Amino acid sequence: MASLSASNHVARVLSVANQVTDRLADVDASSRIASSWRRCVISHKLDPARQGPPQTLTEAEIRHVAEPLEETIRFVTPELDDLARVLRDAGYCVNLADANATMLFSRLPGEADARLFMDWKIYTGSNFSEAFEGTNGLGTALAEQKPILVHRDEHFRAQWHMFSCAVAPLFDQAGRLAGAVNITSCREDLERTAHQLALAVTMEATRRMEGAIFRGHFRNAWIATVPGDGGSGLLAYDDDRRIVGACRSARALLGLTDGLIASGIDLSRYVKFDHHAVRGADETVELRRADGRALGRGHVAPPLRARSPAPRRDAPIDRYDAMHRLAGRDPGLIKSVKRLRSIGDHNLPVLLHGETGVGKDVFAHAIHAASSRARNNYVALNCAAMPESLIDAELFGYEAGAFTGARRDGSKGLIVQADGGTLFLDEIGDMPIALQTRLLRVLENREVWPLGALKPVPVDIRLISATHRDLGRMAEQGTFRADLYFRLRGMEVRLPALRDRADRDDIIRQIAREEAPDCRLSDEAWGLLSAYPYPGNMRQLRHVLRLAGCTAEDGVITDADLDLPPFGGRTAEPGLEAAERRTIVEALRKHGGRVTEAARALKLSRATLYRKIKLLKIETAQ
Repeated sequence: MASLSASNHVARVLSVANQVTDRLADVDASSRIASSWRRCVISHKLDPARQGPPQTLTEAEIRHVAEPLEETIRFVTPELDDLARVLRDAGYCVNLADANATMLFSRLPGEADARLFMDWKIYTGSNFSEAFEGTNGLGTALAEQKPILVHRDEHFRAQWHMFSCAVAPLFDQAGRLAGAVNITSCREDLERTAHQLALAVTMEATRRMEGAIFRGHFRNAWIATVPGDGGSGLLAYDDDRRIVGACRSARALLGLTDGLIASGIDLSRYVKFDHHAVRGADETVELRRADGRALGRGHVAPPLRARSPAPRRDAPIDRYDAMHRLAGRDPGLIKSVKRLRSIGDHNLPVLLHGETGVGKDVFAHAIHAASSRARNNYVALNCAAMPESLIDAELFGYEAGAFTGARRDGSKGLIVQADGGTLFLDEIGDMPIALQTRLLRVLENREVWPLGALKPVPVDIRLISATHRDLGRMAEQGTFRADLYFRLRGMEVRLPALRDRADRDDIIRQIAREEAPDCRLSDEAWGLLSAYPYPGNMRQLRHVLRLAGCTAEDGVITDADLDLPPFGGRTAEPGLEAAERRTIVEALRKHGGRVTEAARALKLSRATLYRKIKLLKIETAQ
């Protein structure tokens, strides 16, 4: 819907709520949006013209609300972080909220977008219940317990019209509503169809989170994955084959209830298969109903305690293997890994420099895994994704009673949590100057002064930092402490942009196998992927291929499935056009100026290559 003035929107909402038919031209009276608007006016007594921020909890209140969900948050955090990485460059904020629509986990997008979300208080602690904020993705999805996209003018309150929210409810191991996964964008250039695709990605990620919750809760039980029309369900059972748990979809598929599960009902009353076929982790078996009807092929995984250890290898494992895999066949990265091997376990700080999305966090984790500190904690903080007011307490910790709302027993900061291990500070260039001073003191004295503490806490950490900014220039300009910059830059590793890597095609193939394992690429899709300059680097490539894997028909990804903005569009970064030009010129040089052979090498149609040659003003021999 086109953006409307606030007064027009208010009149429109009220007419829908009161079912005045002459104003329903652009709203289906039976739609979920119309039903929600009516609830907001009639049941919640809300005013669509009301202005003001959402209700926001204090730190102490957030901790109190989050405490019952600590285990759930721990199980789903890896998937939430991955979803945030995939969607960050598209300007999405990713949130996990509880069943009352209070945000307990937030990952903000980059720079300007992040500031907008913080200004509007769309982050940890904010409450977006439909009863308070009216129709919105998070509140309405929870009210109806169904996924939903609320696009711009579909919000009840006029002030939220700049945002689009795609939300999937999250259910726990017993099929109860635990909360919701919310992604919100303020980008005006994204149409509704783009948000619908993002919702599909979010729903798939949420299903994986529900699986992680279930498996984590029943880690000491056998778990069967049962296929069904509405998606697979999970059943947990003990060594006596009594059902001890079932997820929401398994309950619906088999008619299980809390009472039946509590009674210790036998698995064979619902599902039968050859138990003798199950030996290792995650075996594939033929599943049948109790009456013999086929359910299809499912999986059975034994309890963690029953899983056999990995077979021993004849050759010792190279602890630098992960770094070598990340370096691939790129000469610059191979040289960097060789230098990192040479410094070994010397406690030398490492500064990773590269564009957004090149995988700085993944590389940092590989450095930690290759060190003697690998058995200890790897603790990460994104300095750009956390409100400035919270970084101090998160990084340095605080004593009991250090400030109003502080936890009764205080809190260990991330630096203390990383003692003996590695602390990774992502986007270090966004750290406030005052905190830079405190961090420098930690690096010099190897001790931390938590807020309100009477004595310091000694720490032994290895520091890895990362940035996409030019810290040297920032130090010259006084926007970053020069002494801290030289402390961080024990060894600098530059991670090249995807478009500049010598092994770019290898990376595209590998990520395609990871993100769309059941699909193959058409020749046209491969041509586009191979020639595209990727302003968002690895993160953008993963996002594009994961989305394509969701939309591909018959297991074939075509060019129509690839969400790739135009090269010369406003989303492109400076230099991308030059990079594309260099690629084409090099292909033409290798093939003696023969356009047909260059097009074949670039996996482009000849017409497309001619169009690009003309657009980029490239001279050819033909």
